[in-house]
Amino acid sequence: MAENLENAPAEEGKAAAPQMMQVDVDDSHTTATYSNFCRVTGSPEELIIDFGLNPQPVGVPKAPIAVTQRVVMNYYTAKRLLHALSLSVQRHEAVFGVLETDIQKRLKPGLQQK
Repeated sequence: MAENLENAPAEEGKAAAPQMMQVDVDDSHTTATYSNFCRVTGSPEELIIDFGLNPQPVGVPKAPIAVTQRVVMNYYTAKRLLHALSLSVQRHEAVFGVLETDIQKRLKPGLQQK
């Protein structure tokens, strides 16, 4: 499988346009898991992102959320990930509409918890 990565070589005094390059990726041993919870922590050198499944996504969970995956990356990779995710969400919202992240605003009237 090939993925596109933007590679912008730095030239002194010039703003270089991003160039697209192909990178071969072997994802044959990848396991896909679903997550509706993430926690971001870090140190001065690394960013730590934990993923898990919150069985009670509305309100305060009564049981601890089991973290099943942890990704540790440097801040350069995190910034590239942030950019890629931002572009992906912008494209999705352009086609399907704005994603409301406040669950209380997504609940139907009369079903909202107090």
